[in-house]
Amino acid sequence: MTLVAGVDSSTQSCKIVIRDADTGALVRSGRAVHPDGTEVDPAAWWVALNTAIADAGGLDDVDAISIAGQQHGMVVLDAQGRVVRDALLWNDTRSAAAATDLLVEVGAAAFAERTGSLPVASFTATKLRWLRDAEPENAARVAAVALPHDWLTWRLLGYGPADESPLGPVLEALTTDRSDASGTSYWSPARGAYDVDLFELAFGRPAVEARGVASEDIVPDDSGDSATRTPVILPRIVQAGGAAGVTVVQGIDLSAAGATTADTDASAASVVDSTTIPAGIVVGAGAGDNAGAALGLDATEGDVVISIGTSGTAFAVTDHPVADISGTVAGFADAAGAFLPLVATLNAARVLASISTLLGVDYDEFAALALAAEPGSGGVVLVPYFEGERTPNLPDATATYAGLTIASSTRENFARAAIEGMLCALADGLGAVRSLGVDARRVLLIGGAAQNVAVQAVAAQVFDVPVSIPTPGEYVADGAARQAAWTLSGARPTWPLSFAAELSQATVPAITAQYRLAQKLGSTPRA
Repeated sequence: MTLVAGVDSSTQSCKIVIRDADTGALVRSGRAVHPDGTEVDPAAWWVALNTAIADAGGLDDVDAISIAGQQHGMVVLDAQGRVVRDALLWNDTRSAAAATDLLVEVGAAAFAERTGSLPVASFTATKLRWLRDAEPENAARVAAVALPHDWLTWRLLGYGPADESPLGPVLEALTTDRSDASGTSYWSPARGAYDVDLFELAFGRPAVEARGVASEDIVPDDSGDSATRTPVILPRIVQAGGAAGVTVVQGIDLSAAGATTADTDASAASVVDSTTIPAGIVVGAGAGDNAGAALGLDATEGDVVISIGTSGTAFAVTDHPVADISGTVAGFADAAGAFLPLVATLNAARVLASISTLLGVDYDEFAALALAAEPGSGGVVLVPYFEGERTPNLPDATATYAGLTIASSTRENFARAAIEGMLCALADGLGAVRSLGVDARRVLLIGGAAQNVAVQAVAAQVFDVPVSIPTPGEYVADGAARQAAWTLSGARPTWPLSFAAELSQATVPAITAQYRLAQKLGSTPRA
């Protein structure tokens, strides 16, 4: 049996799945937690990766591995391969003013044309502008800029600071993939290339794409201060299915490779110290997390993936690049050679948690209440902008219950209206993607809330295409495992996908119609 491994290095944790490369069958898995916060020492990710590997029984029998990870984070390295400062994550918003400045300097139309998206505080370019302005001494030390999954892949291949890695600080060996690069605001999905002029505008320094190195040519870089080393190195783009440049050329004994940090607890350290990454394992290019999920679901053109997590996302696979001048849709690339237009909402599963708490019921009781109400909730509507909203762009909005009468104000209607409102907000995301010419023939509904029977029933009535509910799984890690198998064999795997439910279209237009009326009522601004 040939085994492959896929990693999901998310904001909260690191998960790994090990699967049969031929059938996709799950053989074993592991996980480890990440620290909280919006800025993190990347060493914590390295510890977590190797703890998760150990938890999954190691990689001695694994032939290929790939890492998918949280997008947009800024990892800056000096000439010695050391992290200059803690990585700023996607959810660190200190660069909001920098995003506004960049948008003014370039213009919305030009940004959309050049990168497919408009810069927001999440994106890497805005964090680089913030670093340039707020920490000029750190900015002057930067010799390379990577994304979280790029840095982990580089470390997995054996690179890093000289005293922490067997191969040393070869910055030219940094790699990434098109999906993660498309979330930086300095890479063009349409051209398939870095827009180095946008990078220089953001950071004030020129940039070049890493040349890549063959394993036999690796020479540790021991040059001096990175302030004299320009331009800044950006990771080399590796194409779908391609290896990340080299295999792991020698085994990495993690007990001697800087795999622990001062704040790592003793039990985690002992697990990491027992782990070795074997020589000869093939390393795939990796991916951004949403692109990894699309690959894990084997999504193809016509599929729209809607994920109900703490926040919500709606993203589609399409064969053409997308550019939205309004900034509603981010025109990302996918991990398989196509494109992945994406919309994010701020209010998803938390809506249901909030209302179930208000009603004093658990999720099962909440579902029973919702299913006891009629479609349309007796005219009761929840516009669920509890945390403001990103799609539509209403950061100061609040949630609104509308359509209340004495007769309609029941616990059942309140519960169902919460589900209808949450799904209508996600349907707005689907509509935004469609407005750019993207075909939508099926919704793949994922996330914890997608398993709620009431959510499933209402989804069939809100969306105007069939809805499929995949069996719960680690789809980002699964996508990375698919990519690892693709890298190993040269052919995209056709692993089976199982479903918990498949729902025929049963749209009730009145649900969306009354939601639209309630949206027009507006909301009270946040205090």
